[in-house]
Amino acid sequence: MLDTQKEFLENRNPEKDVWRIFKVISDFTDAFETLDKIGPAVSIFGSTRARQDDYYYKRAVQLSKKLVQKGFAIITGGGPGLMEAANRGAWEAGGVSIGLNIELPSKQKLNDYVNIPLDFRYFFTRKVAFIKYAVSFIVFPGGFGTLDECFESLALIQTKKIGAFPVFLYGKEFWKPMNGVFEQLLETGYISQADMNLFKITDDDNEILNSLSAAFYNNSSNNNEKE
Repeated sequence: MLDTQKEFLENRNPEKDVWRIFKVISDFTDAFETLDKIGPAVSIFGSTRARQDDYYYKRAVQLSKKLVQKGFAIITGGGPGLMEAANRGAWEAGGVSIGLNIELPSKQKLNDYVNIPLDFRYFFTRKVAFIKYAVSFIVFPGGFGTLDECFESLALIQTKKIGAFPVFLYGKEFWKPMNGVFEQLLETGYISQADMNLFKITDDDNEILNSLSAAFYNNSSNNNEKE
């Protein structure tokens, strides 16, 4: 029997599934208790692989500082790269810097700029925390994980499972090819023009700050609509 088949059968063990339920509940309980009173927050997604001399690293630090000065907490995945950059900006500005760390075989550890740490066993429970406690999502360049978080957010907004919170894809040059994909989806009828309005591609900090402030302060009840 192939190892993958063996693992598949072992993972179907009902007793293990019952214990997984308790682990899932533990993830949610810790997150809900810790984050319930943090105030308005922005979830920032981005690559783990960006170095400190990376252009987007520097931009993430600066944008995060400005968001803190506007009264927003910062939520990231707590790891290195652009997550570290966003936490660093919040930390240096004296703001709330939240890191939602995930247990991985590579043993990702929290960066040094987190002042509210949380550890998650499962990606899906972590994504609930990213979305439940944020009033906006800013997606910096990244890989599969970043894209997953981006499209999860857009799908939930599109299907009205959460409010119409601002989603910004940061970096016009980086996201240009992806925008071409979106336009192709529009042309084929797989998404609508309204769906194209669910996000904004930009690298203008002031545009983000002004849009976010207007959206949050004009719709401050939106955060209570999340399930």
